[in-house]
Amino acid sequence: MTTTRVVLPGVVEPEGLRLEQVDLPAPTTGQVLVAVEASGISYAEQQMRRGRYYDQPAFPFTPGYDLVGTVVDLGPGTPAGLLGQRVAAMTKTGGWATHALVPAGDLVPVPSGVDPAEASTLVVNGITAWSMLHRSAKVRAGQTVLVHGANGGVGTVLVQLARDAGARVIGTASPRHHDALRDLGVEPVDHRGDVEAQVRALAPDGVDAVFDHVGGAGLFASHRLLRRGGTLVSYGSAATRDDSGNPTWPVLKLVARLAGWNVRPDGRRATFFNVWAGRRNPARFQARIREDLGSVFALLAQGRLSTHVAATFPLGEVAEAMRLAESRTVVGKVVLLP
Repeated sequence: MTTTRVVLPGVVEPEGLRLEQVDLPAPTTGQVLVAVEASGISYAEQQMRRGRYYDQPAFPFTPGYDLVGTVVDLGPGTPAGLLGQRVAAMTKTGGWATHALVPAGDLVPVPSGVDPAEASTLVVNGITAWSMLHRSAKVRAGQTVLVHGANGGVGTVLVQLARDAGARVIGTASPRHHDALRDLGVEPVDHRGDVEAQVRALAPDGVDAVFDHVGGAGLFASHRLLRRGGTLVSYGSAATRDDSGNPTWPVLKLVARLAGWNVRPDGRRATFFNVWAGRRNPARFQARIREDLGSVFALLAQGRLSTHVAATFPLGEVAEAMRLAESRTVVGKVVLLP
């Protein structure tokens, strides 16, 4: 099988991404071959392009944190019923291609009738949002949560899941996105102003959970906004995206700060969410991913969750797609259609 794939050769501008054609071997034991129909552009690839993702592979490699497609070939030991099925998988790399080899255990069925691009927006974002909301923060009906970057890929899913769970949602975003957030039931605040003061005006006693992908100095305000018993879930360090130096250092510094807060006797909890945590136990990890993403897909199929595809591009226009994704001007996720 010949596949066309995107190659990230090193630290380059988006125009430095290139296409190449290579022959794929037949799937081995436990693998399947997927004809890729959609693969999203996430914040992880934006960091990888800069060499800033803390555990990215050595250059060159094919980016693509997720994929949605149809199983077209099976390796030995894989269930025959997978052939012809539309599936989704979280891959970390390799999704930006026309075909990909994927472990069968990583596959999650996509409900019939769901558009591949819409499903793609929910793979990484949906798993992240569901896990942070229900596993990390354990948000309940009647609670109030703050979502930073509520117009982003994870943010738009997270606010909907929180509203579906019965929570009140405050979300930060640029004013041009506030009407869209209000349509989702979110109380928007301007991320460029004094976020802490704006949130205090809406929730004087603080909030029950904060979901923060920004890090940096703003993380202190996120922690202060928690009421007793609240949880800060940190899941990134966007504030350091354009920094130079060792990409591991910002993450280690962030985790150390969260750990320091947890020893304070103030009744507030801080945690770092890593979507790959637990990978050393593959069976348990895969079961969790299937459960969480399956729950998100079920809400989508029931009409209780809407997706936000900011734009779609063919694989050959990956540079333009990357620039749009990095512009911070869109609501939702930019998706490649191989």
